[in-house]
Amino acid sequence: MVPTTSSDLSSRALIPFLAISFGLTWSIAALLILFTEPLVAMFGEIRPSNPLFILAVYSPGFAALFLVWRAHGIAGLGRLLRRLTLWRVSASWWLFLILGIPAVVYLGAAIKGSISDPLPFSPWFAAFPALALAFFLGPIEEFGWRGLALPLLQRKLAPFWAGLILGIVWAIWHIPAFLLSGTAHSTWAFVPFFVGVVAISVILTSLFNSARGSLLLAYLYHFQMMNPIWPDAQPYDEWLFVVIAIIVVWFNRADMFAREGSVTEVLPK
Repeated sequence: MVPTTSSDLSSRALIPFLAISFGLTWSIAALLILFTEPLVAMFGEIRPSNPLFILAVYSPGFAALFLVWRAHGIAGLGRLLRRLTLWRVSASWWLFLILGIPAVVYLGAAIKGSISDPLPFSPWFAAFPALALAFFLGPIEEFGWRGLALPLLQRKLAPFWAGLILGIVWAIWHIPAFLLSGTAHSTWAFVPFFVGVVAISVILTSLFNSARGSLLLAYLYHFQMMNPIWPDAQPYDEWLFVVIAIIVVWFNRADMFAREGSVTEVLPK
């Protein structure tokens, strides 16, 4: 199922994608670490609404859109964005997306003892702008990770290995967030986060292939993972997602370890 690069993005695009994604994010993070006071004075505290922080988070999405535009122009971007209209997948995946993810988070919060913590918004309707910001922040990464990188990796690797490698890369990309005060990551334990991100990448790979390369489903999954109204369940939710990943791989092992049927197109015809 490897598409011809004349009508799709070349497999070689993975290298500039990673270079742009890491280069932009890590350079901005380095500036914020080295020149915190002047940059905070100019752009505000280091939080999700800080424009430099937003640019750093958007870099994988920007990298993918730029590379598609450079190779195939506006028409290519249209073909990539058409993957946002793919929604057909089994009911079990939709149930997991809508109910399963919050169930895992709440179970993790129950283990942690934070399930009864009050909603961190006052007044309550302040949750709506926070939800809007979360919806248009982290999930933009998916244009890069699942939009470009995963299909290119699946041209060479079975889905399990492609998802595993992408998860490791994805987790490493997040390292600067743990070094910046003011981010949620700076209060988390890195090892559970790292393992959890790899597990989530493997789960997303199975969902992604089941939905024939849907960017919509990947986008919604990412949003659910950073939904600001969920209670703080870290690190227990990360370990629970490892368990979920093992279950998903076991039940889908025929597809996860075979290249036939995996999505390898960045730009569907």
